[in-house]
Amino acid sequence: MPLLESLGLHRKELRAWAMYDWANSAMVTTIITAVFPIYFSSVAAAGLTRPQATYRFALATTIALAFIALLAPILGAIADQAGAKKRMLGGFMALGAGAVAAMFWIEQGDWLLAALLFVIANIGVNGSFVFYDAFLPHIAEPDEMDRVSTAGYALGYVGGGLLLALNLAWITHPGWFGLPSGPNLTPAQATLPTRLAFLSVGVWWVGFSIPLFRNVREPAALSMSGFSLRSAIRQLGATCRELGRFRQALLMLIAFLIYNDGIGTIIRMAVIYGEELQLERVTMIGAILIVQFVGIPFAFLFGWLAKHIGAKRAIFLGLVAYAGISLVGYRMQTARDFLILAMMVGVVQGGTQALSRSLFASMIPRQKSAEFFGFFAVVEKFAGIFGPAVFAQVIALTGSSRVAILSIVVFFVIGGSLLHFVKVEEGQAAARAAEI
Repeated sequence: MPLLESLGLHRKELRAWAMYDWANSAMVTTIITAVFPIYFSSVAAAGLTRPQATYRFALATTIALAFIALLAPILGAIADQAGAKKRMLGGFMALGAGAVAAMFWIEQGDWLLAALLFVIANIGVNGSFVFYDAFLPHIAEPDEMDRVSTAGYALGYVGGGLLLALNLAWITHPGWFGLPSGPNLTPAQATLPTRLAFLSVGVWWVGFSIPLFRNVREPAALSMSGFSLRSAIRQLGATCRELGRFRQALLMLIAFLIYNDGIGTIIRMAVIYGEELQLERVTMIGAILIVQFVGIPFAFLFGWLAKHIGAKRAIFLGLVAYAGISLVGYRMQTARDFLILAMMVGVVQGGTQALSRSLFASMIPRQKSAEFFGFFAVVEKFAGIFGPAVFAQVIALTGSSRVAILSIVVFFVIGGSLLHFVKVEEGQAAARAAEI
């Protein structure tokens, strides 16, 4: 169908692959971005000051991303060698979904349990991304990758937004769903709707992942002699050396490392920053819904834009907008400011990240996609490490999150400057030559 083809969803395997974005985005919206940060600050970290709660949340994020960053390259090498991308993805998905479901048992003052489960859930979802992203160059033709990648992000906005809206409904109006409501509730009764939201994310994540496992074929193993950890490590070393041959992909990685620092920090710290400013929680979660539903058409729009002006230029536009978002965050005072910030994020978030993924995928050899996306994951996770770590350190030095928000502009300026020097056509030609 022409419409599905224009959206990048015209084959069964493309739709099945994109549905994993629908599945895991519920974890990203409810756990990483919207509901859990508030629950952590107000319930799990009860008794701590708000800056202390923000600091512990940022530290848990840093630990989780550091762990998966260290594992990603070797896991990618194993997956390519053994033909195990789907098995690896399924294992990390199960780990993350189990941790999210276990958040149901977090009660008042359980900040250590909350932090531990948050670390495990982050390892699960980010580990699964390594192998999910690695399927992209196998299922999409070179001229389809931008559209398919942005379609995945768009479906992610739909799935994450729908479950978040349902979570928000039963959190704010529990009586509608037969849940405990009204005055004189016990602490366990008062937190039940939110804890059920965590449980629902685990079920949603697993259930909507099934199409990928049913309809996306496992690419052929790189090694015909079977799996060997020693040979996988040797292959990883060779890939490290080989990465130097793909200079444009390497430069893209470095640029992505820096500008994704800013993107990741805004995503992960926005709501807990709003909590510190004592904005109403319904407003903050509603703002996340705005991001989700504004992001749907704009993710598709970025795919269309990349077709006409190129992925690199489209990413530039997103980075300029993100610099403006940082300035709005620094000056934010009211709920109206937060909603404006949310709308701006929704316009650029999905498109910028999706095109970064597809641009990198177009400059790597397909037969080593999991290995190279292992390195992509390292860069992405270290970006996630540095941003929250800097955020936490600035809070420790200044006692204010506002200055930390302003400092994010630097990441977009430096990352965008490096992206300017990436020669996309040269990088794509080098990748195709390596496949011959």
